[in-house]
Amino acid sequence: MLQKLKRRQVSLWIALFLAGCSSSVNLSGGNRSTASDLPETLRLAVTDVFGLEELEAEYEPFRAALAAALGTAVEFVPIENVGAATIALQQGNIDLALAGPSEYVQIRARTNATPILSITRPGYYSVIAVPEPSNTKTLADLKGQSIALSDIGSTSGHLGPLYLLIQAGLQPGDDIDDIKVQMLGDDGSVAAAKSGEVTAWGGSATDFNELLQSEAQPFRIVAQGEPLPSDIIVGSSSITPEQIVIIQEKMLAAQAEIVAGIAVHQSKYKESSFKTAQDSDYDLIRRVYAAIGEGEFAP
Repeated sequence: MLQKLKRRQVSLWIALFLAGCSSSVNLSGGNRSTASDLPETLRLAVTDVFGLEELEAEYEPFRAALAAALGTAVEFVPIENVGAATIALQQGNIDLALAGPSEYVQIRARTNATPILSITRPGYYSVIAVPEPSNTKTLADLKGQSIALSDIGSTSGHLGPLYLLIQAGLQPGDDIDDIKVQMLGDDGSVAAAKSGEVTAWGGSATDFNELLQSEAQPFRIVAQGEPLPSDIIVGSSSITPEQIVIIQEKMLAAQAEIVAGIAVHQSKYKESSFKTAQDSDYDLIRRVYAAIGEGEFAP
């Protein structure tokens, strides 16, 4: 059986998540509606943005385009962490949330939030890379070595690379498993890879292309993962099934304008499109959680 990856770090991350779920969320109620009409105001959160100022700076064009498409007001609701977003969805204090794949799996494990639409991200997959002079040819060659990853819970910078290692038959851990994993954040993982502190680096293909492809110190990919699940917009239980259908239809009809709005400050969405979201699309994330001993997020 695979041992837990970085037990202390993962336990801290889960503890913070649970703390968010148990904390109070001081959110004002919105105007409600009939089962088939949209509310006068829809309250929107983004699960990886934790302050109103940052929300407005990065997602205002998206909010405005969404409001225009839906024909109703949309207001931002800042949250403190993913746990706070979860409890707010449970209590109907937010209506819509934009979440990454990892955050969605966490939310879905504790709420009956409804998938509305996913936002595709072309080229969204994880890679594992090594410096060009390295003798590493396959992931099997990394046994007994070390790898730098980004942030705990990151879909492309943590769970995606872990999935590649697990598929290769390696047991990722901290000190005693097949390959030592160091969670160092975006900047720290790149620095560790460039300095030779670790044997390999794992993260998103985008980060690899932007941060590790330099003429002075080229890196090469030794493993590339399958496309990762898309980001997703979910609705709380305060949104009726009839309203979910209305939101889907209106967003699909205006997807060019909405995608253009969200891509203004979020370049990862520049070539995105909407598609109907299925909960089963996120089972890859659940399999990784199960493999590292976090069964509460597994199927």
